[in-house]
Amino acid sequence: MDINLEWYRCFYWIAKTGSLTKAAARLHITQPAVSHTIKQMEKKLGGPLFFRTSKGVNLTAEGEVLLRYIEQAFHHVDMGEKAIADMHHLNSGEIHIGASDTLCKYYLLPYLEHFHEQFPNVRIHITNRTTPETLLLLKEGTIDFGIVSLPASDKQIEFRKSSPLQDCLVGGKGFHHLAHTTLSLRDIHQYPLLLLEQGGSTRKYIDQFAAANQQTITPEFELGSIDLLVQFALRGFGLAFVIRNYVEEELNSGKLIEIPLDPPLPERNIGIATLRGVPLTAAAKSFCALLP
Repeated sequence: MDINLEWYRCFYWIAKTGSLTKAAARLHITQPAVSHTIKQMEKKLGGPLFFRTSKGVNLTAEGEVLLRYIEQAFHHVDMGEKAIADMHHLNSGEIHIGASDTLCKYYLLPYLEHFHEQFPNVRIHITNRTTPETLLLLKEGTIDFGIVSLPASDKQIEFRKSSPLQDCLVGGKGFHHLAHTTLSLRDIHQYPLLLLEQGGSTRKYIDQFAAANQQTITPEFELGSIDLLVQFALRGFGLAFVIRNYVEEELNSGKLIEIPLDPPLPERNIGIATLRGVPLTAAAKSFCALLP
């Protein structure tokens, strides 16, 4: 059945005011228009909804039944409008974010904390995946946006550059003698190497960098996170490719030694990935505005 909400608004205000004239004033239309609407409605529903009295109009038994449902329907409409208003004012809502463990810990966490303090009623869901997996979740509609390591490309996805990332080669104290020695990519094969597992954007970036310089990097250990790379490097297992931004404390304390490379790894960026042509929710849009 086709639902004409204007008919039901007209019916509602006649029932509430007991007068076609008052309903017309409330709806900002003419009294004949109100009368015509009710006649159409009664014709479609198969019987009268009102009967006239000396004081105006009253509901028939059928009209009383209909009013109970119309009141519930309009109540739900009001609740829906309030829910949307709450979402726009960030009094409610949800955000679904995809990010790797490393980006969540070193980049996202402070912004999550700040946003949660401001808008505690907005629920935040984090899905920890690699950059390629995060982009897949975004295209599937599972998350609102992703925090990824650039470079990355996909025709369906828009990428906004955020904070810079600088990859570097580090070793534990046992490799302090290399701190003032610039190593070529060919030279580093003299030492045990630690790399992230294949499948992530950072490993892909390191491999592509090596290939661009006619080299192939063969690791002694392949590990699942930057934190594990750092721990293995601290314990002297070998030289690790890590992100300098995330090991500044270890470098400043001398626990890790940065080893200069020739050529050095180019700077890259964290990216905020959103699906092209799909608007963000009010909460997701507000959160993204916090990100640099």
